[in-house]
Amino acid sequence: MVSLARKNLFHDRLRFVITVAGVAFAVTLVLVQVGLFMGLLDKSTVTIRHASADLWITSRNTPNVDFARTFPETAVLRARSVPGVVRADNLIVAFMNLQLPNGAAEGTLVYALEDFGAWNLPWTVTHGSPQDLKRGYAILMDRSAERRYGPFAVGEQREILGRRFRIVGATAEAASFTTTPIVFMDYRNAQELQEQLRGNTTYVLVKLAPGADAATVQSELRRRLPYNDVLTRDEWARQSRDYWVKSTGLGMSMGVTVFLGILVGIVIVAQTLYTSAVEHIKEFGTVKAIGGSNLDIYRILGEQALVAAVLGFALGALFSYVARPLMAGIHLNVLLSPGFSAVVFVGTLLMCLGAALFSFRRVATIDPALVFRT
Repeated sequence: MVSLARKNLFHDRLRFVITVAGVAFAVTLVLVQVGLFMGLLDKSTVTIRHASADLWITSRNTPNVDFARTFPETAVLRARSVPGVVRADNLIVAFMNLQLPNGAAEGTLVYALEDFGAWNLPWTVTHGSPQDLKRGYAILMDRSAERRYGPFAVGEQREILGRRFRIVGATAEAASFTTTPIVFMDYRNAQELQEQLRGNTTYVLVKLAPGADAATVQSELRRRLPYNDVLTRDEWARQSRDYWVKSTGLGMSMGVTVFLGILVGIVIVAQTLYTSAVEHIKEFGTVKAIGGSNLDIYRILGEQALVAAVLGFALGALFSYVARPLMAGIHLNVLLSPGFSAVVFVGTLLMCLGAALFSFRRVATIDPALVFRT
């Protein structure tokens, strides 16, 4: 049985290569597209995950971390008075216009705190220090901004909403989902730039005392701040991700891409196995004539499908992992984990075994007497 399966599969080597290539293409499509999707979602919560806040206080129904809404900054005083809260500070997240040296205006996403070091923001500083933001009108600019702003150097100046700021340092890995570059500045400087920010904030970051019960503190904060939402880090990250997945159609488009990849794999494998089965119909008739059952027939077809699945997955996974550093060079983050790769591997096996059913329906109905006919 085993030799017959391999003999039929390798009989036409060109067809076999096309089959494996089709499976590899489907695997690469799924791995790379879903990896890009996960990379994008990673950016949507990058500041939430790196900030050391245990709880986030937001305005009511804020959709995600980038689209912040203002509320009175005095809310932080109520937060600080809650038992179990060891520290609470205001955080401003706001879109502003930045003037480039060539006169063009570009959007920037400003993060403003009074003490960045207390909240692990920014988490990777390549030049300068967050403490330098206290020295007048100063900013830290993330290196990802060079894609839209062009190269910049520490010591240069940029104008934000009519106010000239000096670049005192550079950060890395702080890239937003919207691709708008992130700039860090002092809290009071940010309030001066926009009228709606004066006396207002967009978030309150809360750090719990050691041993404090998060649910109890969260409940008390909600009682004292009835017009705000109080979310844990995980809840806020999940809400921010869900907004982009559900509200923008991104999740649906990714589902369609995965479906198309699976469909391509099924069509190619099914077509190849079906053609091979038809060409070797007498061999299958011989199997049935000597007492073989339909289960034996499917084992032969299943082995052919598994060989194509394993080789196709190996080739597709190799392409996908090799493509990661190449795509990172053009600032496309492809997140591929061993767990997700294992899921795709199992899915590839099931896809190919399912495709084998099309051939099985054709072979299972053959008459064993066919082998004795001329």
